[in-house]
Amino acid sequence: MLLTELARKARVSPATVSRAINQPHRVAPESLARIRAVMKEHNYVPAPVNRRPGPKSRKPEQRRIGVWFVGGRATNPNLSWFEHQLMQIQSQEESDRTDVRLLFSNTANELPRNLGQERVEGLIIQGMEPAPECLAKLRETPHVWFMTRRSASYPGDYVEPNNEENGELAAEYLHQRGHKSVAVVAVDPEYSAIVTRNQAFTRRATELGLTVHPVLGRSNPGVSYLEIAPLHSESNQLARRLLERTPRATGIYLPADHFCGSFFRALREAGQQPGRDYDAILGNYNEVIYHNLDHSPAAIDINLTTLVRRVIDQVLWRIQNPGAPGRVGIKVSPRLVLPGTVPPAHPF
Repeated sequence: MLLTELARKARVSPATVSRAINQPHRVAPESLARIRAVMKEHNYVPAPVNRRPGPKSRKPEQRRIGVWFVGGRATNPNLSWFEHQLMQIQSQEESDRTDVRLLFSNTANELPRNLGQERVEGLIIQGMEPAPECLAKLRETPHVWFMTRRSASYPGDYVEPNNEENGELAAEYLHQRGHKSVAVVAVDPEYSAIVTRNQAFTRRATELGLTVHPVLGRSNPGVSYLEIAPLHSESNQLARRLLERTPRATGIYLPADHFCGSFFRALREAGQQPGRDYDAILGNYNEVIYHNLDHSPAAIDINLTTLVRRVIDQVLWRIQNPGAPGRVGIKVSPRLVLPGTVPPAHPF
């Protein structure tokens, strides 16, 4: 049984399953109990340490890197995704040289309490943009922004998804499917990634001669995008507003996927069927979300593994080249995932 199967059955992330096997003291008791119950039910016995994936030879010199989740809580299990992606890279690459520590702060106006004691050589920053006074205190610590910047004025290096290409891919896909009237449906419309994807989609769809309907949720200024919880009531409102548009939109772009399950359910309850009444394309591909949808729409994979690899490479480069001038910006291109090309979820 794969870790992803155990995770799905135990209702946790794959990274949490891995920690339960290798570092059980770092897992919440309730989650640990569920994981062990699933392992027992399926007679799953982890391989001995010397037979597990990953480098077996002498460890190279490691660089201690902190991943600072700005506006994120350490108790949020959803933030283990970075660690999970890193573990996948470590199991594939003998040259991995990182010792990653997860750091958290409740707001953008404070540094992580344990930043000093962790003695990190470099920082990866994710979440809300730190306040200028916090960034000033990091002047001697190499740091790189990860994922979409909150503002184009962020002064340091960054590695982010190419959100312009994301929106353009979605518009071109719906155009190729023959749709003449399309909609972009989004919650948290002021989130920088959503803004860029919406604008790129609208611009490209207009160039292709399509009618574009923006159907946007309520603004939520100051939100920590590490702690988003979709509002199901808002999905119902968005579905209702979509169906009121004229001419009716038959192609739908959802630049974020965390609310798409409730949104598709609202469409179904309104009598709309995928394939018959509409085609949808998601601006993100998350396996856990995707395989729990009531149908399999097209999706855009932001290539998270590549993003993680590139941000680690960049912070290591900054550690090795602390005096290098200028700001380095890296954007990773997405790829289109067509319906029917995604392997089915593994059965339990």
